[in-house]
Amino acid sequence: MNWLQILNNTFAQILAPATLGYALAAIGLSVHFGFAGLLNMGVAGFMAIGAYGFAVSILTFGLPWPVAVLIGLIGAVLFAIILGIPTLRLRGDYLAIVTIAAAEVLRLLFLTSSNRAWSGSADGLSGFQRDFRASNPLPPGRWGFGPWTYQSDQWWVIIVGTVTIAIAVLVVWLLMRSPWGRVIRGIREDEDAVRSLGKNVFAFKMQALIVGGVIIAAGGIVTAMGTNVNPNVYVTSQTFFVWTALLLGGAATIFGPVLGAVLFWMVRAFLSNLLPALVNAGLLPFLTAEQSQMLVFVLVGAALMLLVIFRPQGILGSKKELTFVR
Repeated sequence: MNWLQILNNTFAQILAPATLGYALAAIGLSVHFGFAGLLNMGVAGFMAIGAYGFAVSILTFGLPWPVAVLIGLIGAVLFAIILGIPTLRLRGDYLAIVTIAAAEVLRLLFLTSSNRAWSGSADGLSGFQRDFRASNPLPPGRWGFGPWTYQSDQWWVIIVGTVTIAIAVLVVWLLMRSPWGRVIRGIREDEDAVRSLGKNVFAFKMQALIVGGVIIAAGGIVTAMGTNVNPNVYVTSQTFFVWTALLLGGAATIFGPVLGAVLFWMVRAFLSNLLPALVNAGLLPFLTAEQSQMLVFVLVGAALMLLVIFRPQGILGSKKELTFVR
């Protein structure tokens, strides 16, 4: 086995666009679940809205990429409002059901062949990054050090994604230290008590759903900047991966979602490289290379169950912050 190659591929995931996108999605989900107590199971839907809003705005309407980013974020606001109006007056379970169904409806909407002209159907969308790459101020070529050696266009995505994460972390930190953040935490603990103090619980929940949804959509946009957009990416398992990253790092924390996303993708990359190497070396004779890739998901799922059982607050979290462990 080539351990150097395995470790190189593992550490390269730290700055991969997918890691940056999932970190943003986990930050947004932390606003929803960790701070406001909203069970959003439609993370993939918000990411799809951001990515398709970005891609379609460029390919169909020819808008500049900064305007396309804004369109994707506005789409997330509208999506959050549509989801929130019928559900936020009810208990959290209803929001979970509606969001996971809405995300699947969106995926099928993008997948249907009748919308091929603008969504690309099963083929997805490509070529929309040209304007973004043309704005790249970095010198051309491939450069970097160690496992973090990328093309200039990849570095441009990494820089934009990293700056976006820094902004999202700062915004969430400031919000949670403000009176608004204290109300949000109060709603998570006991919304009836907050309502008795004269606060409009529905309005605060809607605001939290919008803020988190916009950050999640930004994650979808950053991911789309580094790859094509395809409806088969925005499946339910993507939502579960973001939840895994969030719970791993710590739900009601500022930096936990970023740490969780990095660790999640590093572990997944490590197993995806290690298990096939073990199969090829004859150390796992009962598995094929394809089956070893499926085993990665089994191990990730088992790790998530153990995490929820033995450390539900995550690496950086505090157990008293989480309502579901009371």
